[in-house]
Amino acid sequence: MKQPSFLEGEHIILRPLQLSDLEGAYVSWLNDEEVCAHNSHHVYPYTPAQGKAYIESMTRDEHNLVLAIVDKENGTHIGNIALQKIDLISRNAEYAILVGDKAYWGKGVGKEASQLILRHGFEAMNLHRIYCGTASTNAGMQKLATSLGFIEEGRRKEAHYKNGAYADLIEYGLLKDAWQA
Repeated sequence: MKQPSFLEGEHIILRPLQLSDLEGAYVSWLNDEEVCAHNSHHVYPYTPAQGKAYIESMTRDEHNLVLAIVDKENGTHIGNIALQKIDLISRNAEYAILVGDKAYWGKGVGKEASQLILRHGFEAMNLHRIYCGTASTNAGMQKLATSLGFIEEGRRKEAHYKNGAYADLIEYGLLKDAWQA
């Protein structure tokens, strides 16, 4: 099923989130303990009303670019990716990703989507620096960040609390010059 795209890769497209995404599995991802094991979700239940408010707010917000990750072949919405907290003066933004559909885990979808949004951030948006952070317990995100060229810049000790335990937050950064190289 052909879907309108904003950015297109070999296997996926990135497009704006749509209210119709709430009819699929989107809300369930944010209520899934395994999907949210290393992020700030799954502390309170996530509702369709919250999803609607979030999607509507993102369509009006020039400081956040939140896109749906969609399987190019079958049109399935499988996750979200974002450049958020966009600072137009310092030309930096925070990168975030959630692959909610577990059937797509470990298949390179996160890396392909990330390469698309990083290219867009550095080339189309003229960002100078893109950064991200993840819990020290999230080996998958650490591996993804380093494979994309992010450099570990520091740690915030025991800054993340999830399921009864504290974990360090590892901060990563990627400068445009390093990305181009």
